[in-house]
Amino acid sequence: MLSKLTIKNVALIENADITFDYGLNVLSGETGAGKSVILDSVNFVLGAKADRSMIRYGETECMVKAEFFVAENAKAVAVLRDMDIDSDGEIVISRKFSENGKNAVKINGNTVTATMLRRVTDCLVDVHGQSEHFFLLKESNQLKTLDEVVGEALVPEKQELQALLHENREIDEQIALLGGDEKERGRRLDVLKFQIEEIQAVDLKEGEEEELLAKRNKIKNLEKIISALREATERLSGEGGVLDGLRVSSRALSSVIKLDEGYENAYEKLDSLAIEADDVAETLSDMADELYFDENEAEETETRLDVIRGLKRKYGANKEEIDDYLQTIVKEYELLSDCEGQYALLTAKKEKVLKKIYRICRNITELRKTHGAAFCKRVTEELKTLNIEHAQFEIEFDEYTQEDAKNATASGLDGIRFLFSANAGEPMKPLGKIISGGEMSRFMLAVKTQLSSVNEISTYIFDEIDAGISGKTAKVVGEKLARIAKNTQIIAVSHLAQIAAMSDNEFLIEKREEKNKTLTYVYALDERSKIQEIVRLLGGTETDEYALKHAEELLKQAKEYKRTIS
Repeated sequence: MLSKLTIKNVALIENADITFDYGLNVLSGETGAGKSVILDSVNFVLGAKADRSMIRYGETECMVKAEFFVAENAKAVAVLRDMDIDSDGEIVISRKFSENGKNAVKINGNTVTATMLRRVTDCLVDVHGQSEHFFLLKESNQLKTLDEVVGEALVPEKQELQALLHENREIDEQIALLGGDEKERGRRLDVLKFQIEEIQAVDLKEGEEEELLAKRNKIKNLEKIISALREATERLSGEGGVLDGLRVSSRALSSVIKLDEGYENAYEKLDSLAIEADDVAETLSDMADELYFDENEAEETETRLDVIRGLKRKYGANKEEIDDYLQTIVKEYELLSDCEGQYALLTAKKEKVLKKIYRICRNITELRKTHGAAFCKRVTEELKTLNIEHAQFEIEFDEYTQEDAKNATASGLDGIRFLFSANAGEPMKPLGKIISGGEMSRFMLAVKTQLSSVNEISTYIFDEIDAGISGKTAKVVGEKLARIAKNTQIIAVSHLAQIAAMSDNEFLIEKREEKNKTLTYVYALDERSKIQEIVRLLGGTETDEYALKHAEELLKQAKEYKRTIS
């Protein structure tokens, strides 16, 4: 659940700390007091796009922090774990936005991107704004909602469909290579043949270029190398060199070796050094004798390097890329060389893939129909409890055949629409053509109620879900919110006294002018203040005895109802 919301310098709010609790949290206040600012702040910290207009006048940045508590095995915690962010169920999200357009987002102290933020918050909160009334009027969104209902059962089917669609695209690309007239194919075959032969003729070996570069470097420095070897040999074996010194030392010690074991050891070591130095000198001399400048070898090395460089310029930066390119053009050459035969093979392969696509699409449709029928039944029952006694709700599916498989997308082949009727004797029609504002509010509430049972969202936020309703229906909607709030935290912006009375926690949004500034404040109401706010929502005043009794009666009825569902 969302336990605390901290807002700084957002629109008319200078500083606000709102502590929410379990159950039904209701925010109310006069029109224009700043209720929408609270919702904008929530959307902002959840990852919505921001602009400079949300920063309070005279300030350079705004900040919103949201603190959540969820179960340790919640989906949001698992998502954080994938991001290497620790959480024991507490999730603290903060987001700053400055006037220069810079964003700073942190989750549990770790800096994250906006995309990472939305991955987490999508598992935490579902915000239903007034604009979302129009969300379900689009048939594409109706399909998305239905897929939410189906849930995990669709995942393997959609994954298989995705793989088949990819395979079908590859086949189409290969078929496209067979296009054009005979002359065009002939020209392309000539180009491919030349390229294949050129790459194969070079026969580039792994690490060959590195070896050639090392060899060229050696050739360029040949004089320097020979000079170094000669000098080293001379220092070792020449007159007055290391070997002469070692032999003189050995002779000096040879006269005393019998007098002490230590002298004998030293003599033996000198003798070994002399033998080793003589061997090294001989090796260096042989290496110097073997070295000579071979003009043909130098020329061959440069020529081979030029050939390799030319190959890399045309076909790839290294041997691996060149080999990949060769493999690709060989396949294309074989394809074009046997155009008719390849076309027949690809066509047969495509037909098989399309049959598989059609089969998977049928599986997806059946899942949607099965889960959709149960979903419609549940939503219809919810609508009846929301004072639409004759509600009818169905999902209509477009028909398709094997021939349509070529038009399949990642969502399958289904075209659907929600059909609805609110009145007895009236035929069902597409949702957007017949539903009224008040009916749409209740329809969305019914849908959200059912979706809450299939996802792991712990907090639902409703911005005036009560739009277009009043009287008995308002009481029914309030009761429905109270019932949902027994298992899921609800934060609702409302203008209705019946819904405020049902709240477990009531907040007043109030706008005041102070020192030539207009500021919005948020107050958590106690029982007495709550009665006064309900009186205001009823259109009464503090001295209006009838409104006061009405407010008290609403609260009494709300408490009695909530006791029946506890």
